Amino acid sequence: MKNYIKRILKGIAVILIFYFSTLFQYIPIILFKMDVNKMKGNYSLAVLLSVFSALCVSILIIIIYRKELVNEFKKFKNNFSSCIDTGVACWILGLIIMVVSNVVLSYFFKAGGAKNEEAVQTLISAAPIYMALDVCLLAPFNEEMVFRKALRDITFNKYLFIFLSFLIFGGAHVIGSATSIVDYLYIIPYGVLGGMFAYAYTKTDTIFTTITFHMIHNTALFLISILF
Repeated sequence: MKNYIKRILKGIAVILIFYFSTLFQYIPIILFKMDVNKMKGNYSLAVLLSVFSALCVSILIIIIYRKELVNEFKKFKNNFSSCIDTGVACWILGLIIMVVSNVVLSYFFKAGGAKNEEAVQTLISAAPIYMALDVCLLAPFNEEMVFRKALRDITFNKYLFIFLSFLIFGGAHVIGSATSIVDYLYIIPYGVLGGMFAYAYTKTDTIFTTITFHMIHNTALFLISILF
């Protein structure tokens, strides 16, 4: 019972750290006495502050889950082939459903795409190197630790975990930028990939399977946005 409570508390702590991560941006703002009014419209600085907060979150997560991360990395290394096979299958299936659902949304609802993607493109143009660090490394690690590792720790039911991972992961990428009911439908394409990653985690029992493929996925999208 003691271990279960500890597990739940760790999961809740990590989720709270992630959702209040923007508060870390005030550390350099206060230390360097930055003028918040002059920062408006400075996309490069906005990205830099975002990277700083994401890095703070990563460090805290590693401290909280250090023992689990060591054990799960050993499991990933010892079962590398099966982890990769499962990861590839889940990623490809998730991608197919994601693309199909995006096409359906575009065709039937004349939706032009999730609004947060437009914001990301603006930031990539303003600070590509910092965004590469954030999008390709920090974000996948933090999101997998929150939406997969922490969420699994507080649910204790495989199917509930996969469903919640689908719903919350999808919602996190849409809520806040949605301006119409149609925009909320984008929870489906985003959530499907989250659900497939959750399944991969339950199948391999190591978070490094999903971290690896989340990084590959984001890196591929980042390169496409840069090159095309």
